[in-house]
Formats: sequence, C-alpha cells, structure tokens
Amino acid sequence: MFYADLSPYDYSDEGETFTDVTDGMRFVAFQPAYERLNIGWLEAGFSWTSGQASQDFGRRLLAVIDAQQVNAMLGLHECDLCPTSLPDTHPWYTPRPGDRRASAGTGEIRVPGSPGTVFAAPSLIGHYVVDHGYMPPQQFVEAVLAFDLYGAWPPKCPGIRFPWVPEEAVLRRVDDE
Repeated sequence: MFYADLSPYDYSDEGETFTDVTDGMRFVAFQPAYERLNIGWLEAGFSWTSGQASQDFGRRLLAVIDAQQVNAMLGLHECDLCPTSLPDTHPWYTPRPGDRRASAGTGEIRVPGSPGTVFAAPSLIGHYVVDHGYMPPQQFVEAVLAFDLYGAWPPKCPGIRFPWVPEEAVLRRVDDE
C-alpha cells in the first residue's frame, strides 16, 4: 500500500491502538488529537527516495519498531519490493537470507514530530531502510533521533512508548474486551 511521504494519514480512521510491549496483553485506544503524516508506506511501482541512512538513525529507528506496536492487524503485509514472496515454510517474523529485518509486518509505529504532528509509518519501515535503502524525509530522521523511548512514561501505561496518550485514555486487558 503506497502513501506519499508527508501526506495526511488516512489508512485507518478508527483512532490509535497502542499495545503494551511489556506483555502484549494490555492496550490503550483513543482518538488522536494530533495530525498524522505518512512516512515509509512503500509499494513496488511507485518511486521513493533512496540513500544511505546513518547508523545512529538506523539503530534508533529499529529501537522504535521494537518498542512500539500500534494498530496491530490480524493480517500480514509482505514487502512487495523483495524479488520473490516468502515460502510458506519461512517464518514471517525472521529476515530472509541476506536481509537484516523481517520482510513482513502486522502493524505501525508513531514518532512525535513538531508539536501536534506525529509521523505514522508501517512497522516494515525498518526493513525498507536497512534492506532496500529507503531514505525517509529529513524531518522524520530528526524526529526519530530526538525521540526518547526510555523517558519517564505515565505510570498507568508503563509499556506504551509514546508521549501523547491522552489523560482520559484507559489501559485495558485483551481479555476485558
């Protein structure tokens, strides 16, 4: 699914659902009060910017992907930039031979930008950057480098690595629904 970088996010109008990464069984869902901008929604047949990302950016981006799970879907999206589909015997969550990151994903990440603006990217953005040479816009690179994943988070949502969860949001357990 292709969306141009920095275009308004409209993939899902259901709001945001962040899963607690400490156990994967708790989540918080809310309607965002911030503007979401697309980053890294690539698809074969559409042009995108390539380049060499700094090691620091790559490391920080992969840390965000590993620390966040936003709008996790039940389906699986496989990278169509890769030359062939994964065989059924290959686990979707492990990298292909020669790749550093898995080439299939199930969710998204959020990176705070300027006040009131968030970058919305598929979790496959790590694969796109490290395995396909995708170079996101500089605003996103700067936001990733500035994002403190290990800052002080509200006690009610200890495993939600995102600063703009509204005060009225309620942390729920999967089995509560």
